Amino acid sequence: MTPGRRFKDDLYEQLARLGKATSAPKRLELLDLLCQGPRTVEALADQAGISIANASQHLQVLRAARLVEAQKQGLFVQYRLAGDDVCQFFLSLRTLAAARLAEVRQVTRAFLEQRGALEAVDGDELLRRVKRGEVTVIDVRPVEEYRAGHLPGALSVPLAVLKSRLKQLPRRREIVAYCRGPYCVMSLEAVELLRKRGFRAHRLEFGVGELRAQGWSLAAGDETAAP
Repeated sequence: MTPGRRFKDDLYEQLARLGKATSAPKRLELLDLLCQGPRTVEALADQAGISIANASQHLQVLRAARLVEAQKQGLFVQYRLAGDDVCQFFLSLRTLAAARLAEVRQVTRAFLEQRGALEAVDGDELLRRVKRGEVTVIDVRPVEEYRAGHLPGALSVPLAVLKSRLKQLPRRREIVAYCRGPYCVMSLEAVELLRKRGFRAHRLEFGVGELRAQGWSLAAGDETAAP
């Protein structure tokens, strides 16, 4: 074997580590969740619908591929992405799948049609309306995701408490809800609830991962959280 051939074999073997690490659907979902912000194993397991032991095993594979990092915090272990480029990698993979795999479009279309084919507000239009103060933007993700990063001016109204906070939302203004991106169902459920209660509501397809990748400046903390 020539030195050049050995170099190529060694190189592609290392590149294949990323493919192997992301070959499981649940590991991709964990990366998607971590794009929103750091999480404990327990929180990741709950939100991904798997056991803590299963989540831990998947996270160890991702960690071995240098895609995630772990840090001990008291009695818990918190995971985070190894860098913003990991989220960009996941978003690129998702975009490629949507462009090349008809099955992705079919599954998405079928689900949206079942939910009434709710239309989305594109990012540029939302930004224009936000700058003009024409809409109320709500972040329906869990509070910890909101604290890690959110659209400036967005109110934190997690889907789980949305019904109890309807009186706090203005009825004469259009409301735009967003969550984790185009395949997140929380914003769909939020818009369905709002429309049933008489609000003019739309969903934003983009999540903070997409917006960060596009160069949007995000806010952090609780300064605009709804009471």
